[in-house]
Formats: sequence, C-alpha cells, structure tokens
Amino acid sequence: MKQLKLERFSGIVAIGLFAAMISLSVAETETDYLAILLQGKKVGHAVHTRRVENSKVTTTESFSMTLGRGGQAVTVTSQETHIETQDGKPLSFEMSMTTSGFEQKINGTVHNGKAKISRQVMGQAKEETVDWPADALLSEGLRQVQMKHGVTPGVSYDVSLFRPDMMTAVKAKIEIGEKKKIEMLFGKRADLTEVKTTMFVQGQPIAMTGYVDDELKAKKTMVPMMGMMLEMVACDEDFAKQENAIVDFLEKFSITSPVKLMNLHTIESAVYTLKPTTDNKLEIMTSSTQTVEMTEDKVLVTVTKIPLPDSVPFPYKGNDSEALEALKETDYIQCTDETVIDLAKRAVGDANDAASAARQIEAFVDGYITQKDFTVGYASATEVAQNRKGDCSEHAVLAAAMCRAAGIPARTVCGVVYADSFLGKQSIFGGHMWVEVYLDGKWYGLDATRSEQQGFSPGHIALTYGNGDPIDFFGLVNTLGCFEIEKITLNKKKETKETAVEQ
Repeated sequence: MKQLKLERFSGIVAIGLFAAMISLSVAETETDYLAILLQGKKVGHAVHTRRVENSKVTTTESFSMTLGRGGQAVTVTSQETHIETQDGKPLSFEMSMTTSGFEQKINGTVHNGKAKISRQVMGQAKEETVDWPADALLSEGLRQVQMKHGVTPGVSYDVSLFRPDMMTAVKAKIEIGEKKKIEMLFGKRADLTEVKTTMFVQGQPIAMTGYVDDELKAKKTMVPMMGMMLEMVACDEDFAKQENAIVDFLEKFSITSPVKLMNLHTIESAVYTLKPTTDNKLEIMTSSTQTVEMTEDKVLVTVTKIPLPDSVPFPYKGNDSEALEALKETDYIQCTDETVIDLAKRAVGDANDAASAARQIEAFVDGYITQKDFTVGYASATEVAQNRKGDCSEHAVLAAAMCRAAGIPARTVCGVVYADSFLGKQSIFGGHMWVEVYLDGKWYGLDATRSEQQGFSPGHIALTYGNGDPIDFFGLVNTLGCFEIEKITLNKKKETKETAVEQ
C-alpha cells in the first residue's frame, strides 16, 4: 500500500515567527537568554542583545528550536537585527531563517517613508521598494513606547509592529495587568507584572501573556497555539544552550476519528460534528466543497465532493479577483519558472478542458515526486521540480504552480485528512495540504498525494488556504489542535441506494 503523506504544516516555521514576534516585547540593555518550551519541554533557546553606539541602537533577536516530525528532528534557526535611531526611528533591518537547510534572507533600509527591501527566498533574489507602514515600529521604537506607558495596571494601548518575514506591519493591542507571583524555571518564583498582547496575523488573533519586571524586561511569555503551549522563560546561558528535548508535533496534531471510515470514494458528503477543546472561538473556512454551521457549543462541517465541470476552457480569461490572484507568481508557487512550465506542458498534454488538465497535473505530480518522506523542511515549487522529493506540502506547491502555469487558477489548502493509520495510531485525521482549482465560478479540491485514490474526498476538512507561503499557516493557530471530532455522518452516493449513515 502506498504510504500516506501527512503534512506537518511547516509548523516549525510558524512557531519560529511567533518566537521572533514575542521577543520584540523584551526590553534589555545587555545580552539575555530565554529557554523556549513547548508543552513544558525545552525545545530551543532565544538570545536578545541591545547595543547603543554612534547614536544608533542595534537590537538583535536570535533563536534556535528543534522539533520532532514523524520521528525525524527538524531544526529552525533565525536571526533578526534592527538598527534604529536613539529615539526609535527605523533605519534598517536584517533577517535570516533556516529550516532544515532551506534559507530565507531579508535585508531592508528605511528612508523618507520608503523601505527598500532585498530578499533571498528559496535561492531566488528579489528587490522591491514599498511604502513604510505609518507608525510601524521596530524593536527600539516598541521599547520606548512600552517605557512611556510603564506597568500601571489597567493601562492599554495599540501598536503596529513591522515584520520583515511578512513584509507588512502587524497590529497589536497591549494591556497591563496586575503584579503576580509567577513560577519560573527550577521551581523559582518571581513578582512580575502581567502584560497581555493580542496580535492580529492573517486575520487570526494571537493572544500572548507576558510577565515583566519593573524595568519592563520580559521574564516569561506564554502563547497558546494549535492546542499547545509555547513558553519563553528567562534563564542563564548554560541552560539555554543545553540539549533540547524532542516534541513530535505531528502526533500532537492527530485527531482521533470516532469511527473507521471505509470506501471514502463512495461517499458523496460527510457531516462532522466538531467540539472545541480550547476557549477560543472555532472558526472553520467555507468553500464550494465545505459548509459550516455554528451551534451553541459545536460546529457542524459538511464536506462534499463535487465532480469537476466538463468543457471549461483554459487558460482562464475571467475577471474574478480571487481567481486572478490565484494565477500570480509567489515566492513558493513559481509558476513562471521554466522547469515548472515544462512540467505543466508535459502533464497537460493535449487536454482540451480545464478539468482534464487539472486532473492530469494532479496525477503527474503524484508520480513525479519519487522520494515521498519528511526529510524536506518546506520547499518551493521550483525546488520540488528540481529535486523531486517531499511530503504533501511539496506535492501541493508544485501542483498549484503547474496549474497556474497552465492558466488554471489554483491555491493551496491546509487542513486535516482521514487516514486508516499513521504514526502507530489507527483511524485518525492528520495535518495535510492539498490544492483547490477555480473552474466555472467554484473552487474544487485536488490532492496530488492520493491521485490513485481519486484525490480529494469528503475525508478532507479544510482549515485555511493561501499561496503556499509559510505565513499561511498562521490561519491554523486557533483551529488545528483545537477541536475533537465527536460524530461523523456519511451520505453515500445515490447509486448505492444508501444515505445518511451515522458513524
């Protein structure tokens, strides 16, 4: 049997970005170390330095984390440097992030309301000049705003933080709470002031609770995300650099199915009763294949497999804004790359309608990627086209890029998919990534990891969609790992003469 490929969502990248943003709230004048904990286990460390020299302030945040992914260790490292004037005006910034050997670099200078940015993403260099977002702060600017407001309980204020990895400013609301006795490492306790920060990323609120001393130095920060707890706790250098424990987050994201699902290819639709497991409101995306109904304490999700329409011409020549956006080149879906274009031509062949072309691309990618495992951290379509290896995220970005190269609007989708067994567990839903294509006014699912099983099925539950960028995974913060599946009702295809089978 062909091995099932489950996606790990590049969760390491998302967690890394969180760590970078969290560290912005630190306000030191020397080098400080923090241990990064996930589910109470040390998985990495962060280092913060601030230096004042020649009327400039240089702040550097770096971190390193190692996480388990299906029995394999994946390491994420990042370093970010901000250079500002002593009164907190931005001058320049640098950022580098490496995930399993894949590196992303960003450099920028800020002058007269413009930011000139150079990016090295997946081996490709790009330069552009953009407007600097009004009131956007870097590290020293944020430090000065925090010092101005102090730690008086009840004080709240809004800030705008520029994130180089997102090429935009992120809005955040900061609320000062009471001083509390907080448990630190090794059983120690400290009197610290609670600071709640809510950031809004990709439409998702990310709530953080920090604890600072009277000088506004962050001693502990906690972030509930994807059903887990990420913590950053002040420590000494020796402990920060000690060996890490391995937390396998693929296992954490597995959702037990209440029943074993059989013959999904015979199922027309499935109704899932989802029960939230956190206090956050559970918001699930809707699309042509997925509808959502909210009840008082449950969420009903209906997934329907809709046959792709016949006789839809391609390339797309309509004017739908979402469809047009889903034809563009992105950092990870490089649809103008010569190799990707050549693969698309080979896959499409003499197909004379969009549905046939999309199906042929789906099957082609499934066969083209020959090394199907978790050894790739997170690759772009160009890299997958060259090295022919990866798991479901690599299948998805390559399939999306080839569809776009052929003139078929396509986007990547993140969610969960049913598997009979995975990581030693039976009948589970695990993290996954697939593709949707836009045909005749609707979005239709394709899954290049299981073209032999007729691709997309009602066993797929979509949680967010995007352009294949790691930033897309922020849409999973308040959904993945935050619900249980309480009940499944299957509606079989009419020709089987069976409907509404409750499981």
